[in-house]
Amino acid sequence: MSESEADGVLAARWLPAGTFEGQRAVVTGGGTGLGLEISRGLCALGARVAILSRNPEHHAPLLAEAERCGWQVRAIVVDVREPDTIASAAAELQEAWGGVDILVNNAAGNFVCPAERLSTNAWRSVVGIALDGTFFCSREFGRAMIHAKAGQILNVVATYAWTGMPGVVHSASAKAGVLAMTKTLAAEWAPHGIRVNAIAPGPFESKGAGLNLWPEEEIQDVLKRLIPLGRFGTNDEIAAQCLHLLSPASAWMTGECLVIDGGSTLPRPFWEPGQRVRSKRK
Repeated sequence: MSESEADGVLAARWLPAGTFEGQRAVVTGGGTGLGLEISRGLCALGARVAILSRNPEHHAPLLAEAERCGWQVRAIVVDVREPDTIASAAAELQEAWGGVDILVNNAAGNFVCPAERLSTNAWRSVVGIALDGTFFCSREFGRAMIHAKAGQILNVVATYAWTGMPGVVHSASAKAGVLAMTKTLAAEWAPHGIRVNAIAPGPFESKGAGLNLWPEEEIQDVLKRLIPLGRFGTNDEIAAQCLHLLSPASAWMTGECLVIDGGSTLPRPFWEPGQRVRSKRK
């Protein structure tokens, strides 16, 4: 991949060409949304990438781009809630590539629902994908990383994992668990040369989020007014930070969670900028 070709992948333009040359990466949910941009960035910077998702239709865009660009991409149908399918994918990649250096746990599910109306199946589905799936993938690919004495894992969480947010108790609970898992595995696996970090995006432009979390323009406008920088993030902006965390520039960083949210988790002011606050002291 030449520098000029890599320039077409916005998330990759901040790192040197060949940053991930020779690296083997797995991205769950890697065919759509943020996962797709992370996968494209890794490919453009030299990595071999395997995308795992339940729906094979989600694989088509990256596979088509890989054929045009000469990227090495594999697509495997996997349900991250099912450990056996993950084990099968890991065995396939071990045979084809000899192992995996990078795991990005990006697969998730979310929608807005009041807690008192949330069904048992809905709870289990979201927690199963985001929390169970992250552990099952980390355990399976982590075993090989432990044997190799090297590797890194990046988990995609959300800022409401610690702030909470009405309507997403299933996702917030799952992501809070993933954040605890990130720190725990980072401490446990550091002696094996494995780094484990997380990234917590705030609201960003995504087809899935747009359909499930802010489907109406009025809701989007309210959310944007709560973000100090005044807009949603973009897939490539979030993906760029993921690539940086996976790059050698972050080689001494583990057990951390990078927040990229346009300032939306900063405290709200007691007064509006420009407003004069008058003291009532006599």
